[in-house]
Formats: sequence, C-alpha cells, structure tokens
Amino acid sequence: MNGDRPILGITLMLGFCIIAPLADAVAKLLGAAVPLDQVLLFRFGIQAAILIPLIAVSGRMWRMRGLVMWLALLRTIMHITGIGMMFTALQYLPLADAIAISFVMPFILLLLGKLLLGEEVGPRRIAGCIVGFCGSLLVIQPSFASVGWPALLPLGVAVNFALFMLVTRRIAKVTDPVGLQAVSGVMAIAILLPLLAFGRDGGLSLNVSGGYEWGLLLAIGVLGTLAHLLMTWSLRFAPSATLAPMQYLEIPFATLIGWLIFAHWPNMTAGLGIAITMAAGLYVVFRERATSQALQAASAQADQARLLAE
Repeated sequence: MNGDRPILGITLMLGFCIIAPLADAVAKLLGAAVPLDQVLLFRFGIQAAILIPLIAVSGRMWRMRGLVMWLALLRTIMHITGIGMMFTALQYLPLADAIAISFVMPFILLLLGKLLLGEEVGPRRIAGCIVGFCGSLLVIQPSFASVGWPALLPLGVAVNFALFMLVTRRIAKVTDPVGLQAVSGVMAIAILLPLLAFGRDGGLSLNVSGGYEWGLLLAIGVLGTLAHLLMTWSLRFAPSATLAPMQYLEIPFATLIGWLIFAHWPNMTAGLGIAITMAAGLYVVFRERATSQALQAASAQADQARLLAE
C-alpha cells in the first residue's frame, strides 16, 4: 500500500516482541503479592488513562453504537478473560513455556476462520497447524507433570484470543484501533470496579503494601498499553504478511527475560516443543503469504484479461 515504511514497521514490531514478554514478567512478579482482580484493574485503568488524552488531542473517533458497541463489550470481556488466564498461568509456569503454549493461537485462528467464516485453508496449512499443536503438547507435557491443570491455561488463552481476533476483525473496518482500545479500557474499569468493590470482603480495598508493588502496577499498565500501540502502529507502516513472522521473536525474548529475571530455562523436551511450534508457525505464516500473493496475481491476470477482451 502507499506510504509503506517497512523498516519502521519492523522496528516497531521488534519493540512489541520485547515489551510484551516484559509486561508478562512484571505480571509474574506481581502475582504473588497482589490479587488478580486488582492487577487487571490497574492494567486497564492505566490503558484508559494513557489513551483517552491521546484521543482528545488527536481528535480520533471513539463513540460507538448498536452492534459495534456490543461487539466491543464482548471483545473487552474476552480481553479481560484472556489476560486473567495468562497472568494466572504465569504464577505456575516459566515465562517462555506459557508464551510458547499460547502461540497455538494462530493455528486455532486459522481453523476457526475456515469453520466459522468459510475461509479457504489448504491441506499444507492444516498440516502445519497439527505439527505446531504437537509442538505445544511437548511444552505442556513437562509443565503438566510439574504443576497439573494450570499448564493448560495458555491453551485457554489461545482459544480465547483467537475468538477475540475474530471479533476484532468484525469491527476493525468501522473503528479506530486506538479509539477501540480507549473504549475497551473504560469498559474494563466499569466491569472490574464492581467485582473489586463487592468481592471478597464487600468493600473496595487495595492490597498493595509498598512502593515496589505500586511501581510494578504502574509498569504493567504502561508496558501493556505500549506493547499494543507498537503492534498497532507497526501495521500502519508495513503489511501484516511482513510483520507476522516477526511475532515469533517474542518466544526467544521471553526465554531470555525468563532466564535473566527468574533463572528459568526450558528443559530439553520443552525446548524441542518451542522449536517445533515456532517452525510450524513460521511455515503457516509463509504459506498464508504465498497463498495471498497467488490470489492477488490471479486477480490481476483476470482483470487484465477482462480489459483486453473489452
């Protein structure tokens, strides 16, 4: 498309791949000290606090009505659920393992696109999905043996976010991405505040004991919001086909961050599973790109033939 700046887009996506697992690491640090509902409230509250002034300054559209508003609400609920499941999983699993397991999401999204939207998915991409899922099972196996059912939570995250992406696709053409995230932050606050106020003890109380925890809560909101903005902005400067393979850099960055902060390193079985998941995911991405290019070429040839016939 006109105005593409692929180097800038790739740089922004690289920033996302570093910052997103760093935000997950902060969530892992917070999990032992601050209840999940409070972490989620700050995560989305800071998102709203950052984006609403940005909306006001830039004059972006963020008002929604009718079906779009209800789909935005559904998307927000799914966003809260997915992040909540991921943050819970991180209390039991190494950072790299949790993120690698959740990377079955592109495979699930591909299959849901075929089943729910009637999108064309060839046998080689289906085979890639199967291989990638098997790789994820290799990551799950040692984790499940160690911690039990929480090892399955990243699979729930993957299914949830695949559906989340389908809802996002449905409303993406009629909403501004930054405005949508601002609305999502406000909706999340409206959902989470009553849960916090009338939850465990019937009152609104924050279990935050010191400056260290306040700093982590601020960091998780800023990092989570910044990661999403970097991904959104990267797609403005480079095609998704160019950026999609780069998302798999999140796994090695998560491995490095997990080692530096928590001294976690995947064992041989999990490491093999991570490698298989990444290889299968990249294969599916490149097949998607090749299929898209072939369809565009066929469409261009058909248009040219039609012009010649006229």
